[in-house]
Amino acid sequence: MRINFWYISSFVISLFVIIPILTVFSSFFESTSNYYQVLKDTFLMEYISNSLILLVSVLILTFLIGTGSAYLVSFFNFPFSNFFKWALILSFAVPPYIYAYSLTAFFENYGTAFTILKNLFGEGSYNQSIPKFDGLLGAVLSISFSLYAYVYILARASFLYQSQNIIDLGKNLGFTKFKVFYSIILPAARPAIVAGLSLVAMETLAEFGAVDFFSINTLTTGIYNSWIAFDDLAFANQLSFFLLLFIFALFILENLSRKNAKYHFNTKAGFKQKQKIQLSGKKAFLAFSFCFFIFFLSFLFPLSQMMYWTIKFPENLFDLKILDLLMNTLYLVILSSLMLIIFGLVSNYGNRVNKNKTLNVLSTLSISGYAIPGVILAVAFITFIAWFDDSVIKNLGFVSIKKVFIGSILGLVLVYFIRFYSLAYNGIKSGYEKINISVDESSYLLGYSKRKTFMNIHIPFLRNSLLFVGILVSLEIIRELPITLILRPFNFETFATTAYISASEDLLEAAAVPSLFLILIATFFIIVTSKYILRDYNE
Repeated sequence: MRINFWYISSFVISLFVIIPILTVFSSFFESTSNYYQVLKDTFLMEYISNSLILLVSVLILTFLIGTGSAYLVSFFNFPFSNFFKWALILSFAVPPYIYAYSLTAFFENYGTAFTILKNLFGEGSYNQSIPKFDGLLGAVLSISFSLYAYVYILARASFLYQSQNIIDLGKNLGFTKFKVFYSIILPAARPAIVAGLSLVAMETLAEFGAVDFFSINTLTTGIYNSWIAFDDLAFANQLSFFLLLFIFALFILENLSRKNAKYHFNTKAGFKQKQKIQLSGKKAFLAFSFCFFIFFLSFLFPLSQMMYWTIKFPENLFDLKILDLLMNTLYLVILSSLMLIIFGLVSNYGNRVNKNKTLNVLSTLSISGYAIPGVILAVAFITFIAWFDDSVIKNLGFVSIKKVFIGSILGLVLVYFIRFYSLAYNGIKSGYEKINISVDESSYLLGYSKRKTFMNIHIPFLRNSLLFVGILVSLEIIRELPITLILRPFNFETFATTAYISASEDLLEAAAVPSLFLILIATFFIIVTSKYILRDYNE
C-alpha cells in the first residue's frame, strides 16, 4: 500500500494547529482552585462588563474613523488625497500597547503636554487643565487608533469597486450626496465593513498589553492573572472557553459576511468606472483636515512621542542592547516565517491534490487560530504539553519534555505557527486559486510527478504570494506581545517585551527606545506590503 504523503502531511499539520482549541474545551470541566470562587464573588462580572464596554466603544469609533476616511479618499480628490490613501494604514505599525504608552506619556502630570505649555507660556499650574486619558477611555482610544485600518482597507476596497451607474441612479432620483452615501454606497459596502469590524472585535477581545497597562480588568487579563498570579491553569482555561465561544461567534459572522460579500451592484449597463469628485475651497480643507487629523493621531503622534523621549533621555538608547533585541526579533521572524510558509504550502497542495471532505473540514477548523487571543493559545499550549508529559512521556519512562517546549524558542515558534497559520494558509490559498487545475493535469501528462509539479511549477508561480505572506507574518510577530511574554526563554527579550517590561515598571521613557524601533521596523514592512493591499482597479 502506497503512503499518500500529501494527504498525511496536510492532515497532521491541520491537526496540530487545532490542538490548543481542543485543549481549551477539554479543560473546561477540570477542578479549579479557590481563586474561581473569589473571582466569582468579586471581579468576574467586572471582567465581562469591561470587555463588552471596550468592545462596543472600539467598534463604534473604528467604524466612524475607518469608513469616513475610506469614503473621502475613494470618492474625492483633494490636496494629498493620494498620500493619505496609503498613509492611513500606517497605524498598523503602532500596536495598542505602544499607543497607550504614548497617550499616557503625553498627557500625564509633568508629561510632554506640560513641557510644551511651560516652554510656550512659562511656569504655571497646567496639570489641572491637561485632560487625562487613562482607564477605559485610554484603552478605547489606543485600540481604536491602532485597529481602524482593518475597516479602512476593506471599506475602501468596496467603495473602489462600486459602479458609477448606481450612484448616478441615486442622483437622478433626487438624492442628496449624504442620502446617496447612507442609502446606496454604505449598504453596498456593508459586507466589507462588517468583515473589518469583525476583525477589530476579535483583536479587541484579544488585546492584552493596553488593557493591562491601564489596569482594566477584562477576560484577557483575567486569563493571564489566573495562570501567572494564582497558578490556576484550569480556571485560566475555563475563562478561555467563554472568551473563545464569543470570539468564534464573531469569527463565524465574519466568514458569513465575507462569503456573501458583494462590493458592487450588478447592473444591465455593466460596470462604469467611478469618477472622483474634485474638491476645492472649504470642502477640500475639511477633507484634508479630517484625514490629516486621523493620520496624525494614529501614527505621527505616537511616533513623535517615542522620538521625543528617545532624544530627551539618550542614555536609554545606549543602555539598551539594540543589536541583541534586533537579532532576537529577526531570529523569531525568520524561523516562524519559514515554518509557516513551508507548511502552508504543503497543506495547500495536499488539499489541492486530495479532494477529501474530512481534510477540508479539518483545514477549515485549523485556520481559526488567528481568531484566538495569544494569551489563550499560550496557556492552552502549556496545558497540553504538561498533560502530554505527565500522562504519556513519564508513563513510557522517557525524560520530561517540558523544558524543550515551555520557555524555549521551539515552543515560542510553535505557538506563533498556530496563531498565524491562517494568515499563511489563506495567503497561499489565494495564490493557488489563480493556478488553473489544467496546469496540474498538463504537468502530469508531461511525466511530472506531484512533487516535481509542486517544486518546479507551483512554487515559482506563487513567488509573490509567498513574499506577501512572509512580510505579513513578520509584521504580526514583531507586534505580538502576550505569546512572547509567556513563552520566551529566560533573558530572551524582543522590542515588544522590553517596551512592556519598562512600561509596567513605570519607566515610560525607557520604553520609548524599543517602542520606536518596533514602530520603524513595522512601518518598513507595511510600506512594502502596501502595494498588495491598496491596489486600484487600474493598477
